[in-house]
Amino acid sequence: MKRRKFITVIGGVAATWPFAAHAQQSSRLRQIGMLSLGRGDKSDASLKTLDAFVPALRELGYAEGKDVALHRRFADGDADKLSELAQEFVAQRVDAIVALATPAVRAAKNATSTLPIVGIGMADPVEDELASSLARPGGNVTGTTFLGPELVSKRLQLLKVIVPGLSRVVVLWHPRAYGERTMKGMLNEIESAAQSLAVKLQLVPAEGPADLEGAFADLAKARADGLVLFPSPMLYSQYTRIVPFAEKNRLPAIYAAREAVDLGGLVSYGVNLPDLSRATASYLARILKGAKPAELPIQQPTKFELVINLATAKTLGLSIGRDFLLVADEVIE
Repeated sequence: MKRRKFITVIGGVAATWPFAAHAQQSSRLRQIGMLSLGRGDKSDASLKTLDAFVPALRELGYAEGKDVALHRRFADGDADKLSELAQEFVAQRVDAIVALATPAVRAAKNATSTLPIVGIGMADPVEDELASSLARPGGNVTGTTFLGPELVSKRLQLLKVIVPGLSRVVVLWHPRAYGERTMKGMLNEIESAAQSLAVKLQLVPAEGPADLEGAFADLAKARADGLVLFPSPMLYSQYTRIVPFAEKNRLPAIYAAREAVDLGGLVSYGVNLPDLSRATASYLARILKGAKPAELPIQQPTKFELVINLATAKTLGLSIGRDFLLVADEVIE
C-alpha cells in the first residue's frame, strides 16, 4: 500500500515552474557545474537525488545539451577532492554551481564568493555560515534545506515505537558532515530524546567511507537493540554497504532517507530528497534569468515521509502495529 506525500516548499517555489518554460532564453549554452561528495555510480543513493534535478530543469525550459551544459563531478567521499573540483569549476568560469548537500555547498563557497551556488538539501545553512538568514541569504548561496537537527529526536522516538523494549541504541554518525554548530545541535537533540525515552546511547563515528569497516565492528560489539543513522551526505552515499550490515547483524535501523528502505532497510523518516532536488531546480532557472542568490529565500520543506519495509520487519521478528502502518506514507511488503 502506498500514500506518497510530495514535497511542498514554503513560499511556493514549485509554483514558479510553469512560467519559466515560456520565458525568453539566451542562445548561449549556459555552463553549469554539478558537484557531489558521492561516487556517481548506481550503487550511490545520492545519485538519484542529483539526477532528479535534470528533468525538473528541462520542464522549466532548460534542456541539457540545448540550453545548458551540465558538468557532473563526484568526489568519491573525499572532502579534499571536493574542494579541488569546486576550484576547477571556478577556473572554468561556469555560470553557476549546483551543489548536492552542505559539504559540496561549503566547498563551492570556499572556492568563490561571486559565482551563484544553488544548494540541494543543505542541513542548516545559517548555522553552517553559508547564508546570513533563510529569508535573505545575502551572499552567493541559495537553495533548499532538509531540516537536519530537528528530525534526529523524532527518528529515535519512532524506533522506540517499532522495537519493543528498546534500551540500547547505537548511533552511526559522520562528525564533520556539517558545521560544528549543526552537529552539536544534532547531538543535543538525540541526547535529550534518549534521556526522556530512557534509552542508552553509544555514538560510533565514521569520518569517511574507509572508516566504515571499523565502525561496523564497533557497532556489532555494542550488541544494541537498534541503530540510528545521523543524516550525512557521506553515509547517504554508502547505504549499499550500511543496509546489508544492519541486515546481517539483525539490527533494526532507522535512516534519514527512504533510499535505504528501498534497499531493504527497516524504516526511514525525512524529506524525499529527489522531490526536494526537483523543487530546487527552480532556483537555477531563476538565476539564469537574472535573479541574484542573495535575494532568493532559502526554503525549508514542510512535508516529510515515513517509509517502512514490512518484509524486513518480519525478518527481524518485529510486529508493526496497525496504527503505525496507517500513518506511514509508504509500506513496502
